[in-house]
Amino acid sequence: MRKQYAWRSLTLAIFFAFVGVAIVLQIVRIQTSDEAAKFREMANGYKGWIEPIYPARGEIYDRNGHLLAGNETVYEVGDTLRNMENADTLAETLSRILDKDYAETLAAITEPKDGSLYITIADYVPVQTKEALEQLAEEMAEQYDETDENSPSLAGLDFNDHLARSYPEGALGANVLGFVARTGRGYFGIEEKYNDLLAGNPVDVWIPADPNRVEEIPQVPDGTTLILTLDRELQAATEAILDQSLYNYGAESGTIVIMDPTNGEIMAMASTPRLDINQFWLYEQTFDNASKYNRATNMPYEPGSVFKILTMAAALDSGTVEATTTYIDTGAINVGGATIQNWDRQPWGVQDMTGCLQHSLNVCMSWLATEMGPETFYRYMDNFGIGHPTGVDLSGEASGRLKIPGDSDWYPGDLATNSFGQGVSTTPIQMMMATSAVANGGTMVTPHMLYGMVRNGEQYAIPTQDAEQPISKETAFMLSEMLANSMQYEDSEALVEGYRLAGKTGTAQIPTEGGWYATDVTNASFIGWGPIDDPRFMIYVWLEEPSASVWASKTAAPVFAEVAEMTALYLNIPPDHIRLQFAAEQ
Repeated sequence: MRKQYAWRSLTLAIFFAFVGVAIVLQIVRIQTSDEAAKFREMANGYKGWIEPIYPARGEIYDRNGHLLAGNETVYEVGDTLRNMENADTLAETLSRILDKDYAETLAAITEPKDGSLYITIADYVPVQTKEALEQLAEEMAEQYDETDENSPSLAGLDFNDHLARSYPEGALGANVLGFVARTGRGYFGIEEKYNDLLAGNPVDVWIPADPNRVEEIPQVPDGTTLILTLDRELQAATEAILDQSLYNYGAESGTIVIMDPTNGEIMAMASTPRLDINQFWLYEQTFDNASKYNRATNMPYEPGSVFKILTMAAALDSGTVEATTTYIDTGAINVGGATIQNWDRQPWGVQDMTGCLQHSLNVCMSWLATEMGPETFYRYMDNFGIGHPTGVDLSGEASGRLKIPGDSDWYPGDLATNSFGQGVSTTPIQMMMATSAVANGGTMVTPHMLYGMVRNGEQYAIPTQDAEQPISKETAFMLSEMLANSMQYEDSEALVEGYRLAGKTGTAQIPTEGGWYATDVTNASFIGWGPIDDPRFMIYVWLEEPSASVWASKTAAPVFAEVAEMTALYLNIPPDHIRLQFAAEQ
């Protein structure tokens, strides 16, 4: 009997020993076979996974730290179908609160495509709406019996948070900032120009499945934060003045830019129309052409008589004339077979060069251009950057057009018309860069919006970039005096009491598609700067098709005066007599 039990015990022992050896051999085989890598990969899959992490988009501030563009938490609202208890209640509630179609919502959650277990109902839902839905779900859960399948219930409702671009100032500075679409890409202005910097770099990160190891997930650096040269208060005041000016003078649209002519920093840039960029999807209802998003940089036009500043600068600097040179204006001049007349079609007699500027004489400017000759005139215009982009750090900058001898559409008469800003197209920012040479002692500055940037906790300043020096320091000072005197002699509406300013009007007829110029509509412009002994600001005003008057002296000039006075007060620039007295006492 005992032998029989012993035999059975031995048999079981041998069997289990065999199984044990087989298991060990199988483990060794798996560890050393080609399938080992496959099993290791499967094991790793249980431990975690690789996932791209997108950094928060960098913020945008004005020069004084006011937030212009940031990020806010929004929510994707969806339904986990296996947790849903009452489809009708869910569809009715979401259609009412999220402004969705009831039938479409009900069909989506009751007839999911491709066997989906989760359905997205809406995205970019603000936190207030999300909290309202959560509160309603809690109230239903407390009020109704959960065991009754017909009871109202929002069970299955889920929220997934993510970041979205937000603009706390709405439409303020919209033409400068641009906007970010829901694809995460920036359009127009700063958002497009610096899209890569702002967006940062997505990083593939290992996400551990064990929630206790969440601290192992690395922190992805946010996108670069930008600090602009823009001043929020000046921008707001400039936009208000522009909007009121359009109403006062019946203009179709307009632009006002304020720049420091010594370093190119743009302190304000207003353009119409403007869009609340929190609702960027209304873009096509506001603009019918991308160039109209920011007229200051993207929309070339024939500037008219403001261009005479550059013609006179070239004539003085080349030695063609001096400030005291006189010219007998007969009211007409023939250049290349084209007869050029003054704006009033009248002769002005003997004029010095200041008088040519003061009375804005087309005939005098045409004479200066012919005296210089095409080679000299166009060489100076090229040095001023006419026909070239300025390099301003805003997207979509237009270069304008300056025809030159040798172009198929250039004619000898263009030399005369170009001299007073006709037949040549520029943008306001291009004219400001060119004219900054006159205000800045002969050296042009590159207009720019970026003041500094913050990356990984470090702030980096952006240095001033000087451009060409198209004219001498002596020419610049002489021309500034001439322009200041011409404003005073004519008692210009651009004058500001207490401050000596230099500037020039520009009234330009608008070319039509037929090739002729309309006589009843104009572009009214004014460019000016001051104080002329120590320039702190340069202002460009452009009003399109003002109906109150076709003359810039009656429209753009008084707008310049209003902006200049506001700017001087805001920048705390004392009137000239106080400032000069203080300087003399030092």
